[in-house]
Amino acid sequence: MSRWIFVVPIAAFALLAFFLFKSLWSPAPSLVPSALLNKPAPRLVLPGLDTRSAAFTPADLTAGHITVLNVFASWCAPCRTETDQLAELAQLPGVALYGLTQKDKPAATRAFLDEVGNPFARIARDDDGRASIEWGVYGVPETYVVDGKGIIRLKYVGPLTNDVLKEQVLPAIKAAQRNP
Repeated sequence: MSRWIFVVPIAAFALLAFFLFKSLWSPAPSLVPSALLNKPAPRLVLPGLDTRSAAFTPADLTAGHITVLNVFASWCAPCRTETDQLAELAQLPGVALYGLTQKDKPAATRAFLDEVGNPFARIARDDDGRASIEWGVYGVPETYVVDGKGIIRLKYVGPLTNDVLKEQVLPAIKAAQRNP
């Protein structure tokens, strides 16, 4: 009986170590394919952030221009790191940059944008998280490229970096522009 006192904790530790070790080789969330790729973007009508920022509509996503949608929140630390990349995207001709706040208070979002800068042409609110579920959001920040017909062409999970812009987002935008 006294032998089991040592064997059970060692076996439990070994089992826990196995699962933790195995999780190191599972794909990163940014590499998990979205079920919505090459499918129409959700057709949701959401409120705008405030009187200074109107919401985007389903018609805005099918208006013939490329849309980059960034899901963010004021409480999201990594969202602060991608402001330069979002500002760069906002300057691209033929591309509309829209924001979707996830489970955030409008006043907190406005304070965040006043602090870091507001690159978004339009901002919609997802107060309860239901719109994020429709978009297939894992967590903030996430970025989507939507072609001129409203078809999702790229989903990127995580903060945008210069490498992500160069290697994933900009090529997806160019591909969407070539195949309107």
